[in-house]
Amino acid sequence: MMQKAIKRRLVDLSHTDFSPDIPSILQRIYSARQIKTPNQLARGLNGLCAPGKLKGITAAVSLLEQALKKKWHILVIGDFDADGATSCALAVSALQAFGAADVKYLVPNRFEYGYGLTPEIVEVAVKYSPDLIITVDNGISSIDGVAAARALGTRVLVTDHHLAGSELPEADVIVNPNQPGCNFPSKNLAGVGVIFYVLMALRGHLRSINWFEQNDLPEPNMANFLDLVALGTVADVVPLDENNRILVYQGLQRIKAGVARPGILALIEVGKRQRHRLVASDLGFVVGPRLNAAGRLDDMSLGINCLLTDDPYLAKEMAEQLDDLNQDRKNIEASMQQEAIKSLDALRVDVAQEQQDELPYGLCLFDDSWHQGVIGILASRIKERYHRPVIAFADVGDGQIKGSARSIEGLHIRDALDSIAARCPGLLTKFGGHAMAAGLSLDKASFPSFCVAYDDEVKRRLSKDDLVADVLTDGVLTKHELTLTTAHIIREAGPWGQGFPEPVFDGEFKVLQQRIVGEKHLKMVVAPADDEQQTLDAIYFNADLDKWPNLDIGVVSIAYRLDVNEFRGQQNLQLMIEYIQAVVEPTQTSQVDETGYDMSILDQTVLQNSELECEIDSS
Repeated sequence: MMQKAIKRRLVDLSHTDFSPDIPSILQRIYSARQIKTPNQLARGLNGLCAPGKLKGITAAVSLLEQALKKKWHILVIGDFDADGATSCALAVSALQAFGAADVKYLVPNRFEYGYGLTPEIVEVAVKYSPDLIITVDNGISSIDGVAAARALGTRVLVTDHHLAGSELPEADVIVNPNQPGCNFPSKNLAGVGVIFYVLMALRGHLRSINWFEQNDLPEPNMANFLDLVALGTVADVVPLDENNRILVYQGLQRIKAGVARPGILALIEVGKRQRHRLVASDLGFVVGPRLNAAGRLDDMSLGINCLLTDDPYLAKEMAEQLDDLNQDRKNIEASMQQEAIKSLDALRVDVAQEQQDELPYGLCLFDDSWHQGVIGILASRIKERYHRPVIAFADVGDGQIKGSARSIEGLHIRDALDSIAARCPGLLTKFGGHAMAAGLSLDKASFPSFCVAYDDEVKRRLSKDDLVADVLTDGVLTKHELTLTTAHIIREAGPWGQGFPEPVFDGEFKVLQQRIVGEKHLKMVVAPADDEQQTLDAIYFNADLDKWPNLDIGVVSIAYRLDVNEFRGQQNLQLMIEYIQAVVEPTQTSQVDETGYDMSILDQTVLQNSELECEIDSS
């Protein structure tokens, strides 16, 4: 594991206009995230960007109005991740509520058809006799698939958020904030956010023509779909700009109040989270992975059906199946990660002695046995470990391999792939994605050539300094700030997430206790280096068991988040360690019991605090 540099975010309060009601610590945190005025912190639905600013929205509403009036057969083509699943469930359930006579969905099985509206999936779609195909979370790169559908006389509405290529599909309508000529202020909508906006505009139009009254339909409240929007937005790791924060906050509030579809509530339950204490990160690390597991290992239809059902008992049954799949996914991932680390360690040994710690700037990993549904997670894990842009590949048959890419700050991965495609024509079969994540395919025989081209491209775009991982923090907390009250304030100030990171602080702490719990998590009791009386629980997930526990370490420098740990009806402050490194050696001999506690520095308060342990979930 590489050494990291702890750096503090810059805070400039001179140009801010915060209300005195906002605690000073939040003012510092908001300023470091470029928040200047209270308006940027709005969380009410009236603060959302207007749908009319989306290019193509008027034409999309007109097309959908025809579909409803003429009772067209509508087929929603989804994607096999959490964003695609929530998008699909939202489209189907909302259109049914609007009075659609026949609306079904189809999700390409990633192992047979790959991603998006391909000509092959159009052949399957024909069996449904669709008059209108709606793509959700895909379609902007489906040039051939859209052409195949329209050649059969099927209309196509593309709703997507991925970056557009040099050519757009010739769909009847495209709604995508990232298509050329779209002036929508928030370019960070997830796929579920895009289809939500389309349906919100449609609902407004239908209301204006008295559609619901004329058809004896209750007018749907679009806010009731925000649980899906919040889940898909957080799970897809899109930046939480002002608009997305509103969508996520409003969805979270409804979930916490129990006003959510049974499938989401069931996934929260099997994930061992308390609904009323849910935060955005729980959607990303607990609910999202279980939903994603269906698309990674099996068929995303299980996840979509879990989101669509109104039956709590059926939802619980499907959520448990998804939980089992997620455990299988974690086991597969762990094995793949061990293999990847071994191959990278071997690569370090193979290079010249003076460069023994050097690795390629851009890492490409491939093994014939790897599961194509898990390579994206593998790429993420290796990226986090080595702080380099990573592409993990799996064999998909017919001489082709498929890669899943994850990038680091400073490298737009899709642009990098585009540059490689331009410099090396024919090397890539296809590619697409975002700044931080992308997918690609190439001939298996071309893998060595691609590795060289990829490393060269990354070296053109990044310096050696860019490969040093920085842990950005919001500074040191004073004794009066390092409290349960501060943790509550920060918890309620979210939602935090990509682009609007949860506050992380740093400081030096004396280690009073340390032991491993849940097989690989380091549980500690620490005290600020300048105040041994203020004892605090701390936990470091997925610790390196070759290094921890280490009873020779007495003081550590850590970067941490504040968490409210609730156990047996009692709340206490807990530090969630993001990064840890030793500072000084202890000056006295530790007295260690069989549990790993240093008994020479414990008092009764510490022993009591150590009992307040949260239930560990390594999702």
